[in-house]
Amino acid sequence: MNARIRIALIAPLMMVLGACAVSPEKVTITPLPAVDLQRFMGPWYVIANIPTVIERGAHDAIESYRLDDDGTIDTTFTFRKGSFDGPLKRYNPRGFVVPGTQNAIWGMRFVWPIKAEYVIAWVDPDYTETIIARSSRDYVWVMARSPILPQDRYEALLERVRDLGYDMSRVQKVPQSGNARPTS
Repeated sequence: MNARIRIALIAPLMMVLGACAVSPEKVTITPLPAVDLQRFMGPWYVIANIPTVIERGAHDAIESYRLDDDGTIDTTFTFRKGSFDGPLKRYNPRGFVVPGTQNAIWGMRFVWPIKAEYVIAWVDPDYTETIIARSSRDYVWVMARSPILPQDRYEALLERVRDLGYDMSRVQKVPQSGNARPTS
């Protein structure tokens, strides 16, 4: 079956089951009080996650954000499937900041009209490490501006994920070669 058809069939089901309506009243993860969108834009290497269906087996995963003139967030998610030499996969969901959340809660749309909850639960003061969470605690993304983190930083980020109430047995380290470069 064609990969686009599979995504078109699986993504809506995944989003519906994972709380498709995004509103501040339904969020149970505490988001940051405010996010500087300009500083948040750019490439982030996925260091660890609870992978979605499309992310299973991802290597060198990078999520890049660009703020468009209309206030939406153009997103490019790339990775190699199955190995560092695997086929390059690319997805382009669109992010929508939820009004009244100081840019900390987004709806991320892979398939129209469904927007999945995307909560910026933590970012360091220099905007070099972040944790993206969901109230249902079904998925989480630990990301950094660098593809490889020192072990103590990685463990500190995982501790933050644990403190958010996640089942740590589901969190996986994403293989990063250090050679991947963001694409636009």
